[in-house]
Amino acid sequence: MRYIEWFVLFIIGACGTGLANLIGYGVPFLDSVPGLAVMLVISMAGVFLSKIVPLKLPILAYCSIIGLLSACPVSPIRSFVIQAVSAINFTAPFTMVGAFAGLAISDQLKTFVSQGWKILIVGIFVMTGTFLGSCLWDQMILTLVGAI
Repeated sequence: MRYIEWFVLFIIGACGTGLANLIGYGVPFLDSVPGLAVMLVISMAGVFLSKIVPLKLPILAYCSIIGLLSACPVSPIRSFVIQAVSAINFTAPFTMVGAFAGLAISDQLKTFVSQGWKILIVGIFVMTGTFLGSCLWDQMILTLVGAI
């Protein structure tokens, strides 16, 4: 994919994240713009590095490394990055991730259906197990630290 295509997709994702941040968490869109811009720059830098660095890591790894380095205590832009990104509720991007995942599998619906009814049962068990496992883990940790 070319850099322009990545940039356009990141802009669409940033707009959707800003909208989800507005609707779900009441953060004005203009207050989200600096944080969205920081995340856009980090994402584009991750894409660029994944193409030029000979170490074949996923783009997400490069984005994580760049984000950590830009927010670490020795970074000169640390305070701006943390202040700008703190306006973004980090569950807001999940809305866009879900939408993109739905679009990604929509053209492969026949393949999904051809798996049969067994895949539905497995999916239900996986989602239920993940939910219950998370609840049990959270209950245990919150009890250990005395929060509940």
